[in-house]
This record gives sequence, C-alpha cells and structure tokens, in this order.
Amino acid sequence: MPQDDHRYLSGFRNYFETEAEPGALPVGRNSPQRCPYDLYAEQFSGTAFTAPRNQNLRSWLYRIQPSVVQQPFEPVELGHLQAPTQGRPDPNQMRWSPMPFPEAPTDFIEGLFAVAGNGDLHAQAGCGVYLYAANRSMDGRYFYSADGEWLIVPQDGGLEIATEMGIVDVRPGEIALIPRGLKYQVRLAGEHARGYICENYGAFFRIPDLGPIGANGLANQRDFLAPVAAYEQERGDFQLVAKFCGNLWAAGIDHSPLDVVAWHGNYHPCKYDLARFNTINTVSFDHPDPSIFTVLTAPTDTPGTANVDFVIFPPRWMVAEDTFRPPYFHRNVMSEFMGLIHGAYDAKAEGFEPGGASLHNCMTPHGPDTETFEKASTMPLEPVYQGDTLAFMFESRYVFLPTEQAVEADFRQRDYIDVWQGLEAKFDRNRR
Repeated sequence: MPQDDHRYLSGFRNYFETEAEPGALPVGRNSPQRCPYDLYAEQFSGTAFTAPRNQNLRSWLYRIQPSVVQQPFEPVELGHLQAPTQGRPDPNQMRWSPMPFPEAPTDFIEGLFAVAGNGDLHAQAGCGVYLYAANRSMDGRYFYSADGEWLIVPQDGGLEIATEMGIVDVRPGEIALIPRGLKYQVRLAGEHARGYICENYGAFFRIPDLGPIGANGLANQRDFLAPVAAYEQERGDFQLVAKFCGNLWAAGIDHSPLDVVAWHGNYHPCKYDLARFNTINTVSFDHPDPSIFTVLTAPTDTPGTANVDFVIFPPRWMVAEDTFRPPYFHRNVMSEFMGLIHGAYDAKAEGFEPGGASLHNCMTPHGPDTETFEKASTMPLEPVYQGDTLAFMFESRYVFLPTEQAVEADFRQRDYIDVWQGLEAKFDRNRR
C-alpha cells in the first residue's frame, strides 16, 4: 500500500485524529455537553484507566448511536469455532495440508476453525490459533472478540475489514491487527479467502526492541497503517456476534455498529505489508536464531520470553561461511505453530504447502527433513537468494493444546513423522 494512500494514517500505536465529516471532532474537549452533529461520545479502552501514560491505550469515538443500543446476548454456535484452550496436550509433531474451501455459503465467522490454544484467556495469558476459509462476505452480521486482539494473516484472497474506525484492506503478504473489542465486518475481495489467525490474550502486540541490532532493521513504526474514519448509517435487522470467554454470543441490533463518524486516540486497527520488513541475516557462520525475524511481540513479565511472537521467514539472501544453511535440528522451550503463505520453506522438501501448517510443541524435536538435510550438506556454499517464499510462525512460551477437531481433521498429515526417518546413523570413528 503506498505510504501516501489517503485511506490510511502512518504509524503503530501512534495518537491519531480523523473525521469523516468536517468538524465532527470536538475541539478541546473529549466528551462535550453536546457533540457536533449530535453524535454520541464513547471511550474505547484497551488498558486500565490507570496504566502508565506510555502504555495507556484508548480512543474516543464519536458515533451516531452508542454501543449500548442493542438487544441482549444469547449463546450461539457458528461453524467450527471451539474454545481452543479446551484442547488436549500432545507432544507429537503435527502437520496439516491446506484446509479445503467450503462448498456451502460460508462467511468469515462461519469459516473459522480452531486449531490450538494455550495459556488461560480468563487470566489474559496465552493465545488461540485459527484457520479461516470463506466464500462469501459477512452480510448483516458484525463481530468482535472480548478475549483478545486478532492478528489476521491472509494466505489466499484479500479481505476488506470494515471496522468501527475505518476500512482496512488486507491482501496475502500483508497482516491486519484488530484490537480486542473492536466491531467489524469482513468482506471478501474475491470469490474466496483463506488464512490464519492468532488471537492474543496477553499483553498487546508491539514491535520488538532492537537491542544490539541498533536503530534500523526489522519492522519500522512508519510502515504500520491505521485507517481514516469512515461510517455507515444503515438500519435493518442485523446480528452482532461476540466472542466472550471462548464462546460465541449473538445479539440483535437494528443499525450498523460501524457508525463512528470521527475518532481520536491510540487504540485502533492497523495493517502492515510484510515486504517492508528489513531482514537481518548472517554473513559469517551459523544459521541465525528465528528471533531476528520477529515482526511483532507480545511480552510477558519474564524479559525476553514472549506470550507470543509473530515471526516471518521472507525472501532473503542465504550467505554464510562453511555453514549448514537451513534451520538446525533443535528442541525448544518455546512452542511453535508455523504456516506458509506462498512458495516453499527452506527446511522442508515437500508436504509443507501454502495454506498448510505445522505444530512443534515445547521440547519436541524438529528440523530439516531427510531430503533437505542431504541436499544442504553437499551443496556448493555459494550465495543463494531464497526468493519465492513467505512463511511465518506464532511462537509462544505456553504449550499449544491442539483441538480435537484439528487432531481428527481429514487434512491432517498423519505420516508427518516419516519425513525424518531416513536420517540414518553414519558415524564411523575411523573417518572424519
């Protein structure tokens, strides 16, 4: 998205003000006795009122009707959205082929498929992981999650996410970050759409500190784009769906909740083009740790140990001296859920497809498959450009509990463990 696109404001967690009608923003007062255009003032808070100033997230919304104008919520079941933290522990390596597109008319909410979760959403720790596949736009239905912020990673097909605070267009190769509690409607840019979601229950995502890297590198604040104000003034028989404590609830509403005419604050949705990530890599020896590919991190009270990190493996040069280039074999205290947006991942020869996913839990061994290891051990050590690729990882300090539906899914690859069985013992003490 061009940086000067008039539909967006530049910056991440910056304080913005934007209005869809001239003079809709009150000047000098947040909640005046009477708002311009007879709008209602409503504060949208992401943190406690008493959070430190540099961590306090809130926005003032000036809307046609306040959010309290709705019917009572009732429990509802839609699609395959289970509470992901109700899964069962499993130390086995797991991998899934791309989730098939639905045949029946299915919108974004109906097409959600819970894969795994961890932590405790009631205690605001951990995250949930979902796939989505849809073939129609949400019509007369709106959604918000009270459980966490949603990091949406499209893989096939674009989305137009119409939110209370403006419209966010996101395509494969981009991500959208939707705050906890924000109402929105997902419309498809084409015939179908598929992708991944991380619902972060913990501290909000932020760009990581750079430390020894210095002032430049990885994701830059200016490349995160927030939408300008845009509103709907529609009446009808609509449905508002809320995700609350892992379950779905629905309430009737007689108007579009996307009726915010103006807003100002620093609690807002945004999008980011992953092609703008400034990749840091090695030019000496050893495959670098995946932490150098961190786009966003949600920290915990343990320094350097994230509630969840969002990591990407983008196009990059593979340059190193006398080094095994793909990721090394390892066992990790962190748990890893991976997905592939397009191309091929350098540690897998086959089976890890765009739209697919893998799960390697805490201390479960993983690494390059047999074919990749043999090739990488004998190839000429020349600079190689890893071009057609974009993979990502949700990495968490908490063990992922796969849902029963994910474990039993037809598109799960139950022979995944076989990719390593050709790694034979070749040790000979008489031969170096």
